[in-house]
Amino acid sequence: MAAFAKSIKVQLRPHIKTHKSIEIARLQIAAGAVGITCAKVGEAEVMVNQAGIDDVLLAYPIVGAKKYERIVALMEKARIAVAVDSDTAIETISQAMVQHERKIDIYLEVNTGQNRSGVMWGDEAVHFAQEIDRHPNLRLSGIMTHEGHVASFDPDAIGREAIAAGEKMVQTAEMIREHGIELPTVSVGSTPAARMTPTVPGITEMRPGTYVLNDCSLFRYGDTWGVEDCAARFVVTVVSRAADDRCVIDAGSKTLALDGNVGHKGHGYIVGHPDVIISKLSEEHGVCELPAGEEGFQVGDTVEVIPNHICPTVNLMDEMAIVRDGVVVDHWKVAARGMVR
Repeated sequence: MAAFAKSIKVQLRPHIKTHKSIEIARLQIAAGAVGITCAKVGEAEVMVNQAGIDDVLLAYPIVGAKKYERIVALMEKARIAVAVDSDTAIETISQAMVQHERKIDIYLEVNTGQNRSGVMWGDEAVHFAQEIDRHPNLRLSGIMTHEGHVASFDPDAIGREAIAAGEKMVQTAEMIREHGIELPTVSVGSTPAARMTPTVPGITEMRPGTYVLNDCSLFRYGDTWGVEDCAARFVVTVVSRAADDRCVIDAGSKTLALDGNVGHKGHGYIVGHPDVIISKLSEEHGVCELPAGEEGFQVGDTVEVIPNHICPTVNLMDEMAIVRDGVVVDHWKVAARGMVR
């Protein structure tokens, strides 16, 4: 991904919500990332205070005086930018910066179709950009979007929707600049769209997250992603074979999370066994449907599972085993696990 970003002359600012790991964040910076993206202040605290990362975007609507106090503390060690999408956030962040005699970088979050957070692209975004610009303690350094909605389209339509999201962002940026407001950064972020949206002329930054580990939600995109691209797997054990057509693995919802997948059936992908479906999860039980005549999956057997959605799954783990050529060579702590405040 770093090589791709370099090839299209777009800055890479990966989202660490996927891995929450100090070691991986440092590898991403070493590979050319200009900084990182976090969702919560707690994640940023780990990445700044423990990993030594000095450029962080909080790509989430941060609201609350106590959070602003923590951000001000981080600003002693790193450049911190904060996303906003409301008058309330603009006013309260400005007040906090005035109180502490600081000036902070602001990204205006823009809705290009996800319909989650973010102001509407176009005229509404221009209005909010003007509101930010009139506060001397706020610096509008960019606009950002999460074009995650493209993943809900059929694979042959994803490219069209991804490009459309990028064009909305560039058009919005041009409208803001026409009002005399400087806007250095136009930022997009979504792994399924990562090789499409950032190619729109005028996009300057990309913030994919899942790509660094990947998961089986990406299989539906055909030749773009496959099993070999998924670095994170769970080695699980068959603990019950109470019927010929059913077994149980020791990975339930507390391991694999509960996210579904529009690309395939079940709660994960068992490597090498595409016909075996993880059909039901209890807290610690993963019930697998076995095809007729399946002689494997006996009690004590181990298999590898790629989860449907890697981000919440990693957040359930304390550490990752690092494997090279089939040998465990290290263990990396999931340092920002549970940092949701």
